[in-house]
Formats: sequence, C-alpha cells, structure tokens
Amino acid sequence: MTIAEAVKASTDFLARKDVPSPRVDAEHLVAHALGITRLDLYLQYDRPLTAEETATCRELVRRRGTREPLAYILGEWGFRRLMLKVDSRGLIPRPETEVVVERCLALLDGGEAPVVLDVGTGTGAIALAIADERPDAMLTAIDVSEDTLALAAENAERTELAGRVSFALHDVTDGLPGGPYDLVVSNPPYVEPDDLDALQPEVRDWEPEQALVGHGVTEEIARAAPDVLRTNGALVLEVAEGTAQVVADLLAQLGFTDVVATPDLAGRDRVVEGRWTP
Repeated sequence: MTIAEAVKASTDFLARKDVPSPRVDAEHLVAHALGITRLDLYLQYDRPLTAEETATCRELVRRRGTREPLAYILGEWGFRRLMLKVDSRGLIPRPETEVVVERCLALLDGGEAPVVLDVGTGTGAIALAIADERPDAMLTAIDVSEDTLALAAENAERTELAGRVSFALHDVTDGLPGGPYDLVVSNPPYVEPDDLDALQPEVRDWEPEQALVGHGVTEEIARAAPDVLRTNGALVLEVAEGTAQVVADLLAQLGFTDVVATPDLAGRDRVVEGRWTP
C-alpha cells in the first residue's frame, strides 16, 4: 500500500463512519502515523508503507472511526502561537476561544504588568496564550479538577511558560480567589444538562463532562468578579451560542459598563465583556 492508497482507504473508512472532514482527518492521521507533515504526504504519495506503518495507520484510523476526537489521537492541538498537549483531562481548545484571547489582549493594551485570573483553565490555553503574548502579565489559573490542573501545568512546561502562570485548585462556588485583578477571564462549562445528548459524539462521549456541562456557572463567575477586580478592570466570558444577550444584560445589571458581545469566526456572538467601574 502506498501513501496515496492509505489516505484514500482511510478517507473512505472515515466517511462510512460519518466522521466530519474525513479527507482532512485521514491526512492528519496518516501523516502522524508516519511521523511526517501533511505536506510531505503529497511529496511522497507513491512511497510504499512498511507493514508496521500500515498497522499504525489502521489503528489510528480505527480510533477515529469510533469518533474519538482527532486532537486526542494526535495528542496535541494548536492554539494561537502555541502547540498544546491534549487528552481526556481537558477540553480541546477551539477557534472561538482564540477570540476570547484577542479580546483579553485588547482590553489589557496600554496597561503595564497586568494581573490576570483565568477561571476554569482546562488545558491552560487562555492563560498560556496571554502569558506568551503579554510577557509582562502576571497570571493565575484555577480549575476545580486536579487532573486538569496537572495537564495545564504540563502545557506550561511544554511551552516554556511555567514560570509565568501559577495554578491553583479552586471551586467557583466558593467565589474567586485573590485579587485585585486587571482582568478576569473564563471559558466556563456552559452546556445545559438537557442539551448534552444533542452534541457531536466527539464532544459528548469523549471530552470531560465536568468541563462541558454547567448550569449557572457563568452567572456565578459574573457575580463574583466585582469582588476581585480593580476599578476599571475587565471581565471576559465565552458564552453558549444564543446566550450572549442574556449574559450582557446580566453584566449590565451587576454594574459593569462598556458591555459588548464579540462574534466568533462563524459570526455568532460568543464573547461577552464588560468593565468594572463602580
């Protein structure tokens, strides 16, 4: 079997399993199995695979056919300028969360040595991206899961940002720790329990439910943020599709000003922010 034949067979198999983007996923998996880039696939299309390479490809493609997320199979996923380790301890970083980081950086622009709290850090994506792109920022990242915090700490080491972010175990039902902060940011669990079954199998069956499903967590964070924000500090929240106006109204009721919603790459209002100016 050549590389070209392996990619085609893998694509056909994944398509039969109703995997989204079967061709792209097949290319990722075959390249990963061979230890080469996707570009190298096209440069070596006629190269025959060894028996060992064929077996490795088949196993990775089989796993994807069970709807195991591509990122978990690859073991890493890109987020802004970083390549992060991903596994079942944390949610896979998503493009809409890059918009969260963009808004954070914009709100911090002009300040010196900003102090930032990342609530529900997961893989550490938000905190580490801010640390990477704002070297003067001082960051604290909290999560309710020890396993998830361990993953975030591993990513801090992997990205050589370990000295820039401090990690702490904390439950938002106890309020928010420390402060005062120039910015509080969170991508909290916002899938309603009744909506879990409607999610794609990759999300519903594989990603950690504790990080996905949460009722009222966004409101808890919004209500707790004023206690730890400096005057003129900012709150940035990633929110569920269709809820941006509700969250924006909540921030306004709590006394936040300059409340705005920012759309994600698909044009859906996904990020809500506000300034704390009591």
